[in-house]
Amino acid sequence: MKWLGKLLLYTLCIGNLLLTGGMLLVAYSPRLHPVSHPLLSSIGLTFPFFVIANLLYLFFWWGVEQFKISLLSLAGLILCFSDIRTLCPIHLIPSDVPKESIKLLSYNVMGFNGCEKTNGRNEILSYLVNSDADIICLQEYATSGDAKQHLTQKDVDKALKEYPYKALSMHGKRGHKGLACYSKFPILSAKAVSYKSSYNGSAVYQLKIGNDTVTLINNHLESNKLTKQDKVVYEELLKAPEKEKMKSGVRQLLTKLAEASALRSKQAEEIARQVKMAEDRPVLVCGDFNDIPLSYTYHTIRQDILNDAFEDSGTGPGISYNQHHFYFRIDHILTSRHWEAYDCTVDRSIKESDHYPIWSKLLYKE
Repeated sequence: MKWLGKLLLYTLCIGNLLLTGGMLLVAYSPRLHPVSHPLLSSIGLTFPFFVIANLLYLFFWWGVEQFKISLLSLAGLILCFSDIRTLCPIHLIPSDVPKESIKLLSYNVMGFNGCEKTNGRNEILSYLVNSDADIICLQEYATSGDAKQHLTQKDVDKALKEYPYKALSMHGKRGHKGLACYSKFPILSAKAVSYKSSYNGSAVYQLKIGNDTVTLINNHLESNKLTKQDKVVYEELLKAPEKEKMKSGVRQLLTKLAEASALRSKQAEEIARQVKMAEDRPVLVCGDFNDIPLSYTYHTIRQDILNDAFEDSGTGPGISYNQHHFYFRIDHILTSRHWEAYDCTVDRSIKESDHYPIWSKLLYKE
């Protein structure tokens, strides 16, 4: 029976080796261009599962006192530490927020949830009014012309009267949704970023904050275009991962994710160009990237220039999409070296949109 124990040990070692190798491959995936490697471009979504599996292996080897073998998982986790920290940072002791800091809020409002008003009130708009943000960047912004039952532009402007400066832009073929920036600081200019998209867009604002001009880029990058049926398929896979359903369902989802990822790659490259154009001036980039931190989109925009406010001051996975069991952070706030981030939060207190808002306190360091 001794050989049976050895066979089990070797089998577990091989499984551990494959999982560690898979984790390293997934960690490398953001460097693969989605146009050249369409299917591999989405495997970053699986990274948390590889991390959990390697942690389980690590604890198992420690439990059976196979400490030398446990070094395999430990080495993999150490090599992937920066990616793990980006996906799930831990800041248990909050830093004191300086009084001079400003608050930037980014929120995909999903058309203000159909611009619905209940007893003359829209919950998303009320949240914005009470947010105490200095700058508000909105995606999927839309208002209605029906003043009796729906939210109008006049309603929004009246509610956000504390923000004397605004910039609105519609994008896409239909032009019924877009981007908005409401600011307590002067907006010197606003322009749309030119890239290919049917329904999404980005805008660059120049804001006057103190004596400095700050470049702010608000984004709603290419959506994954998953239909209601696609999301049902995904939920069914989670509940009952049958072999045949798994094959067809995964193929269907990966194809759509790959197509959207290829489109986002070009958009991300244009946003990265806009960041570089700012040269050494202060820059803020925020919005709905429709992609996770372990993706070509995120890495291309961030480059080696920008910091992630959530990574620097947030805690936990920061899941920002709140429907259909898609447990990912796809809304981001990135900053140039001129800013110190404090208390970055994905605010789960409001669920009227399919996204949670993300905000951060930011101190300008000059």
